[in-house]
Amino acid sequence: MAARIIAIANQKGGVGKTTTAVNLAAALARAPKRVLLVDLDAQGNATMGSGVDKRELEASTCDVLLGERDARATVVRTAEDFDLLPGNIELTAAEIQLMDAEGREQKLKAALDPLRDDYDFIIVDCPPALSLLTLNALAAADSVIVPMQCEYYALEGLSALLDTIEALRAQVNPVLEVEGVLRTMFDVRNNLANAVSAQLTEHFGDKVFRTIVPRNVRLAEAPSYGQSIVGYDRASRGSVAYLGLAGEVIRRQHERERGPARHADPAEVA
Repeated sequence: MAARIIAIANQKGGVGKTTTAVNLAAALARAPKRVLLVDLDAQGNATMGSGVDKRELEASTCDVLLGERDARATVVRTAEDFDLLPGNIELTAAEIQLMDAEGREQKLKAALDPLRDDYDFIIVDCPPALSLLTLNALAAADSVIVPMQCEYYALEGLSALLDTIEALRAQVNPVLEVEGVLRTMFDVRNNLANAVSAQLTEHFGDKVFRTIVPRNVRLAEAPSYGQSIVGYDRASRGSVAYLGLAGEVIRRQHERERGPARHADPAEVA
């Protein structure tokens, strides 16, 4: 089976996109699954959080998008057994240069398609905006995980992203779907968070992951050591949450591969 490409996207910043991308990649690699993490954010935080120095890259996602470097030749192996297509500030320049390019929304898809047989999952960390880079991720992806904090404006932001996904389905990528909504930085003592969480479940049903990522000091510390939370402190609540998320993602993929359950025809039973 070719890799499932999952974009981690939300136009709102500070909701745990990069944390989710890095830790989901590491957790899936422990499954063990063959995983590629693509850093599409000019901040390069997913690259640094994977233990790779964004300032010392020979080549990056920028070179791949501009057609100056083959994606397979740009991939680096991380210490946590997943591969990384690293990113850095050069992605800002790439976005500007791609503005007038023909088929500019399809550059990432074209780069990743030859790699799909090499992996089980390709995870794409998107920038915190509905930019050309994010559109490239959504055009290449099979599905989107939307990390979000359960706070006052969260549902409004989610609605805007879902509208964008629908527009892309119609115009660019008909297979794109919502993999799931992930509640992050969750504080069970916060009444508003609990209320928004209940609204999410009511509106989106089984599209809301059962996994809830808590506020966790160890989870916040891990990137400064260039590690995922799974590598940094596997017993922490944050690690348990992302291992649980990986389990949900794998289970959903197995269900897709099996297809709809076939019910026996009463005549056959008779």
